[in-house]
Amino acid sequence: MKNKIRSRKIFYQQRVFLFRIFKRFLDIFGSIFLLILFLPLLIPIIILIKFYSPGPIFFLQKRVGKKSKEFLMYKFRTMYTGDNDNRLKQYPKLWEKYKKLDWKLPLHEDPRVTPVGKFLRTLSLDEFPQLINILKDEMSLVGPRAYREKELQEYTSKYPETKKFIKIIRSTKPGLTGLWQTSGRNQLSFKQRAKMDAKYIKNRSFRQEVFIILKTPFVMLSRW
Repeated sequence: MKNKIRSRKIFYQQRVFLFRIFKRFLDIFGSIFLLILFLPLLIPIIILIKFYSPGPIFFLQKRVGKKSKEFLMYKFRTMYTGDNDNRLKQYPKLWEKYKKLDWKLPLHEDPRVTPVGKFLRTLSLDEFPQLINILKDEMSLVGPRAYREKELQEYTSKYPETKKFIKIIRSTKPGLTGLWQTSGRNQLSFKQRAKMDAKYIKNRSFRQEVFIILKTPFVMLSRW
């Protein structure tokens, strides 16, 4: 009996080790491939961002990574510069809706987002610079959403029942895409997203990683 338990433990450890190697290889290969594939779009995107709104090309923000370690996540800037909270407060009904929807708004209603930003977000092209985070081993192609520390603290307080899910989410690298991103995205509540992210982390497999990556382009195009 002890030998069987020991054998199962060794098998599990070997499986986890091989999965980590596979996942890192997939991250490096996939990131380089996508950088080369989308390189022709880089200059037009940069020109459009600068043309429609003065300010930096990239948006950098601290996000929670593996084992709760924070890192700077890269994105193309999609919002106007300045105090966007004050910009949104000029629309009291939208501000209340924003708070009610857990600090989110439907893209077409958000006055903080530039016209180019709405286009980039629709096709998730604003997330292209995150490939740099993946190459730096701060993120992965597939994983849970990259949350801000403040967000997780607020969600823990507002939804105590998600505390166990948030703990699991904090244990691994966030992803460029993931299970919930390909299963409804912003239409899902935080509780649903957190539960799905935790489920993905606990049941990660070679097949699931490839399935989510292959499904992502179809989800992106379906929003067009």
